[in-house]
This record gives sequence, C-alpha cells and structure tokens, in this order.
Amino acid sequence: MAWHIKRIYEPKEDKDGTRILVDRLWPRGLSKQDAAVDVWLKEIAPSPALRRWFGHDPAKWTEFQRRYREELEKNTSAVEELEHRIGKSNATLLYAAKDLQHNHAIVLQRFLGKD
Repeated sequence: MAWHIKRIYEPKEDKDGTRILVDRLWPRGLSKQDAAVDVWLKEIAPSPALRRWFGHDPAKWTEFQRRYREELEKNTSAVEELEHRIGKSNATLLYAAKDLQHNHAIVLQRFLGKD
C-alpha cells in the first residue's frame, strides 16, 4: 500500500489508486470530470477559521500544523472515514494549494503516519 499527496491539477496516474480530495472547497477552474476524484472528504480539511487564519503564510506553518493536528484528533469520524475509504489500497490525497511545502495534505499524511 502506497500513499501519495499531490495537487489536484496534476494529471491522474495509474499509481494514484483511490483519489481523495481533502479540501473543503472545490478547486477553482477544474471540472469534476477532469479532477477524476473518487472521494471528496470535505470534513477532513482544516476548519474554515483555521484555513483563513493560516492564509498559506509560511511564517504560520509550525502553528498551523499544531492546530490542524488538534482538529484532526477531535475529528475522529472524518479520520475513520478516510481510513475506511482507503483500506489497504494505494491512495492519493489531493489538494489545491499552490504551496507544495506548506499545505494541509502534508500535515494529514503525517498525522496518519503515512509519510
């Protein structure tokens, strides 16, 4: 079983396995058909308040990680749903953020112990 993360704007590949969008908002300028998403789990994304606070500011990255992990610890139903959807198959967590080094998919992957 392999887990990947990548921007949703990247093309679908066979190695992706189950493609899971982990953003609360649908990505701009992308049709559902082009996205090739198998599952959209909005509930696992950072809360709107946390997302607005972070604003993709790298200076807030350390604190964002801590706050998002705290949200994930309280959001057991969404975490269990994600793990259930993936099962023992390959999976790719999809996100729309432009920053490849400071985004919630990285935190989520680490939280799940799959990095």
